[in-house]
Amino acid sequence: MTTPLRLLLTAVCALAATSSAFAQVGGNFSAGPPVDLSLEISSGPHGPQVSPSEVELISGEYYRLNVTSDADLDWRLEVDELLRNSHLRLVTIAGIEVHLQGLAFRAIEFDVPGQAQFSLVPIRTGTFEFSVSDVPSTVRRRSEEAGRPVEPRRVAGQFVVR
Repeated sequence: MTTPLRLLLTAVCALAATSSAFAQVGGNFSAGPPVDLSLEISSGPHGPQVSPSEVELISGEYYRLNVTSDADLDWRLEVDELLRNSHLRLVTIAGIEVHLQGLAFRAIEFDVPGQAQFSLVPIRTGTFEFSVSDVPSTVRRRSEEAGRPVEPRRVAGQFVVR
């Protein structure tokens, strides 16, 4: 066998071995019922409170995150880091289902008491921060009332995906 042909075959074999090491998992990302998780947002004396502040997930598992807010005040939940690293399936707000099939959203604002759910499959491991803070219109109103810019009241938590 000539040297250029041998080099080409060696390169093709090396590429095939490398790509199979990083092959995607096939199958249905949402097979079976999702594991239900709860995240509760409440209003505290100094701003939002969230429980739990840390949620552990397993990459490749199917989850439904049930988020409940007392909405004594308007709160905004931002989960964009986790969602950028997950396969998002379904968002349900007030019984209305939105099938996203992998598309993402950035935040959910609670201005009335209620529950939102979203179903996802984490696809990357890591620690992903989430936050609950004032909605932007509340920050503007508080700034106008104070006569100066005010910082949003905020609490953070994290999703740990293993």
